[in-house]
Amino acid sequence: MKNLYYSIANLIIYLLTLNLKNDNKLFKFDTMSEHHSNSLKYLTIGSNDESWGLVVTTVGEQSIAPHSSYPAMQHPTAYNLRRANGRTLDEYQLIYITEGSGFFESQSVPRQRIVAGTVILLFPDEWHNYAPDEQSGWSEFWIGFKGNLADNMVSGGFFTKREPLINIGPSNSLMALYRDAIRLADKEAMACQQLISGIVLHMLGHILYKQKNRTTGNYTEDIINEARQIMRERANHSLRAEDIAKALGVGYSWFRQNFKRLTGTSPVQYISRILMSRAKELLVTESCSIAEVAYMLGFENAGQFSTAFRKMEGITPRQFRDGNYKI
Repeated sequence: MKNLYYSIANLIIYLLTLNLKNDNKLFKFDTMSEHHSNSLKYLTIGSNDESWGLVVTTVGEQSIAPHSSYPAMQHPTAYNLRRANGRTLDEYQLIYITEGSGFFESQSVPRQRIVAGTVILLFPDEWHNYAPDEQSGWSEFWIGFKGNLADNMVSGGFFTKREPLINIGPSNSLMALYRDAIRLADKEAMACQQLISGIVLHMLGHILYKQKNRTTGNYTEDIINEARQIMRERANHSLRAEDIAKALGVGYSWFRQNFKRLTGTSPVQYISRILMSRAKELLVTESCSIAEVAYMLGFENAGQFSTAFRKMEGITPRQFRDGNYKI
């Protein structure tokens, strides 16, 4: 039975990854410093959902302004969190702090400071307490879940109560997964539980991967690698290097200097190369018009696209397509 659970988990992650890569409508470029639109959802759990191995109980996001009460939204009694008393839940929760700072403490660990980029993993039947600093406030995503698949991950040693704080730094990909889960929860269509539980598995895998592969003490490489991932996933004519630097919480001058030092090219040139590579692939493999290719890549019109293409490649898109050039 245990092997069956892991097989289901791996299948969900594989299918979800394909879905997220192919459905561009699910992706939206977000910044770590962007104000969250407060959203709160508690999901219905059907009589047969728990046999799937994982169910999702709640998902949401909120932004707490400095000197504001926490939490900002009303929750059912079992979920109420008071700074003076803390609480105990009967489920797991993944909380991702995207800006601001605060504290966390639990039955297993003493009070510790939290900064932006930290994931908090709450465990069932484990007392805990956390809140933002009054001076800074914070922005957070959360998702609650429970089931045998999660229990197996803990018993297998992948996650532990002694290490509930995981600093993965800025992750646009993780924020996108949270917002995908929120959009699905708002509709709560048939099999919604199964799809959102797949997102939870994707999140856990993403967090574990970031934790295990994060270069200790090499903050600069982590930031630049995250930037390159954003560029590869979101590259279009409207994507600005300045926005990526802001999303990652660093100044643009620092970002541009270190990006060029580590990659040999500037952020703008890197985005342009990705864009032209995709343009050439579309021109060779698709039957759509040049104007349609321009639209897919975020250009305002075919003329603007042709000018940019000729500047990078030395020929026009039409000449490239008609000349049967190789990618």
